[in-house]
Amino acid sequence: MNILPMQKQRVAPQTMGDDEIRSVLEQRLGRVHAQQRLGIESEHEAQIFGQGLNFFHFENLTASHVLIRAFLMATGLYWRGLNNAKKVRVTHNIIRSPRLPTSFQGYTMLQISDPHVDMNLEVMQQIESLVDRLHYDVCVLTGDYRGRTFGPIDATLKGMAHLRDTLRGPVYGVLGNHDTIAMVPTLEALGIRMLLNEEDTLERGHQRIHLAGIDDAHFYQVDNIEKAAAGIPHNEFSMLISHTPEIYRHAAHAGFDVLISGHTHGGQICLPGGIPLTLDSNLPRRMGAGAWTYQDMIGYTSRGAGSSVVPVRFNCPPEITLHHFHCSG
Repeated sequence: MNILPMQKQRVAPQTMGDDEIRSVLEQRLGRVHAQQRLGIESEHEAQIFGQGLNFFHFENLTASHVLIRAFLMATGLYWRGLNNAKKVRVTHNIIRSPRLPTSFQGYTMLQISDPHVDMNLEVMQQIESLVDRLHYDVCVLTGDYRGRTFGPIDATLKGMAHLRDTLRGPVYGVLGNHDTIAMVPTLEALGIRMLLNEEDTLERGHQRIHLAGIDDAHFYQVDNIEKAAAGIPHNEFSMLISHTPEIYRHAAHAGFDVLISGHTHGGQICLPGGIPLTLDSNLPRRMGAGAWTYQDMIGYTSRGAGSSVVPVRFNCPPEITLHHFHCSG
């Protein structure tokens, strides 16, 4: 696959009509894939019960937003949590693998996950300020660009355009459970290569590694790891980016060396010591934030840069992550 041309100055995102979006997606994905994805969205978007990996989808229940905010304001904690959510930090994670080609020693990947841009405008400004000073070789965006799980996308795309202008080099992305596939044409026009059950090759020197990405597995369940991995030679180093880490078993058995994900927010509201009240995910708690391993696969789950449902955090600071790759014997 060819990487889209990356230009520093980009035009503002233009609103497309439904017919135009469908036409672009059919050309990009094929008629069947585009119709399937759009159809699933129209049937399941904003449902509270019964779809996806979890039976109950707390983030789709509008009343919960109001109740949590009211409780936190009544206890005097809301403004503290709001302030916590604005303190985005840069986290460094070391990935060591004997399968990594020597040319990729010191390779650096920037990960930004769960920005929920239209409900975290001050956070987005801080992210843009932080990334402007960072050095990295490639950037991956691991989903949840929209604040809500349904509704308008114009403010989200405008925020993503601002973010993209601060990023350098190739940028890849996947969709999260808050995102609609209708975002894809504009995101790719901005220079973000969206991986929808697809893979691409990263080259350095005369060696290469593979980067694959899957469509949302948590709510819409339109992921296809087999398709994403089909073109990757089994003896070459490969990474998978997924919005949710819940597909860790499938990723490991598909032969991926690394899984980079987000979705959990690390709990967002945690007890002292970073103990999450909930991860909204079906996976072991040790995989809910930070680095972990499963069999021979190295994993990392971002705590996310933004906040969801209510814009607060407790004992769980927001982050963007620099992954540093090193060869090991």
